[in-house]
Amino acid sequence: MNNNARTLRAAVLLTTYIQSANVSIPNSALRFIQASVSMADDQAGWIFTSYLAASAITMPVAQWLAARFGLKAVYQISLAVFVIGLLLATVATTPLEFIGARIVQGAASGILAPLSMGITMETLPSARRPKFGAIWTAITLVGITSGPALGALASEYYGWRSMFYLSLPLAAFIFVLVAFVLEEKKAATPPALDFFGIATFTLGMIGLQMLLDRGERLEWFDSPEICLEAMAGGLGLYLFVVHVLTANVHFLNKRLFRDRNFVLSTIIFFVLGFVLLPTMALTSPMLDELLGYPPVTTGFMTIPRGVGLVGAFLLMARVPAHIDHRPMVIVCIAVVIYANWLMVGYSPLMDWWPVAFAGAIQGIGLGALMPAISKVAFSTLDPRFRPEGTGLFNLARVYGSAIGVAVVQTFFFSNTQAMHQSMASHLTPYAAAGRAVTTSTPLQAIAGLNEMITGQAAFIAVVDQFKILMLAMVVLIPLAVFLRKPAAANSFVESAK
Repeated sequence: MNNNARTLRAAVLLTTYIQSANVSIPNSALRFIQASVSMADDQAGWIFTSYLAASAITMPVAQWLAARFGLKAVYQISLAVFVIGLLLATVATTPLEFIGARIVQGAASGILAPLSMGITMETLPSARRPKFGAIWTAITLVGITSGPALGALASEYYGWRSMFYLSLPLAAFIFVLVAFVLEEKKAATPPALDFFGIATFTLGMIGLQMLLDRGERLEWFDSPEICLEAMAGGLGLYLFVVHVLTANVHFLNKRLFRDRNFVLSTIIFFVLGFVLLPTMALTSPMLDELLGYPPVTTGFMTIPRGVGLVGAFLLMARVPAHIDHRPMVIVCIAVVIYANWLMVGYSPLMDWWPVAFAGAIQGIGLGALMPAISKVAFSTLDPRFRPEGTGLFNLARVYGSAIGVAVVQTFFFSNTQAMHQSMASHLTPYAAAGRAVTTSTPLQAIAGLNEMITGQAAFIAVVDQFKILMLAMVVLIPLAVFLRKPAAANSFVESAK
């Protein structure tokens, strides 16, 4: 049984790596994907938000599906659906087809992630579970940070579609292992599920996500579609809040929101997600499209950030939970702010070193912040509510990343247009740029000037988005100050024993 348990843990941890790596694996090959499927620049962010939003939608129902239809069956079906999503991405020829494939991948990923965590914990002795939770999170981070490098290597030598083939043999191997090792488990009594709460929450988040993803392209509220999405999002969130406040039974326990540490820490974790993936979504296109680095170099430029992220996470996870982590939370936020301040200083004339250094510093800050804020979040929370709290806590990070990517993409294209217009309005035949193209034909001169101005405007817009991410972290400092001392944690631990 021990051998089977170890084999099963290895299989589900490999699943965790695969589904997290596929979040970011297209990041360094966006230029190739866009060219192949005729995807506009303002649609590139959908590659990430579609995956993340679909994951967040299915995540709350994963445990219910396993209890209702059987853990083994749901896990294998989810793996199969994930593989179907990978295959659909390889045959996509239009933006809609590719985004649809990413939605399929994300929906399966949202079920696989919590079930993998649950299987891992069930196969471990109680004493080892807290420590192994840190390993599981570290593997998730390794997947997210290594995805761009894997995607870049595959794209450079075998075409961008090959990046999705990388996961196929691993998924097949996991499927076979699960078939032989995992025992089927199904609840004797079908568990209750708050369908109304989940439906309204999903409606609200889909409406908000579509509003952010499509608003810039459709001129915001001049479009009937955007008005409809805004109304759907507002209605869904309103009904969900009312449901939580008035219903006796729902999928989020109201007592979670009475714990100040948990509420503030969840907000901080949301903003952490808001910064984590959007930084990658901005940096790789900046290096690839604006600074002219090849995809392989762009992919490998994510490694310093990943090393800092995972290394700091593992070191901070070893700090005892009874220590007051509030000062460390503030220090980590300050480190991330400093890293984003370095990113604001990026220049078109720089080499790769400032990007690697700032990425490593940000990775260290975010990596240390994750376990520190997690310990603060659950230090005063009644152990009876920790399973629900853990689900909501992780969901906050996923939604933070999805909304963060949508926000920075929206402001990026808006700022690019504004800067382009401002810079072009000051261009005269006597400017240095104008004299540089006088030897060309008029048509070539205009095209050259437009390309030059667009590149400069886009770079300024990228830097402006790093400012937004920096300000998002600055806002967290007052929240961290209001965190309570974890004095109550000991009493909760004793009562749990």
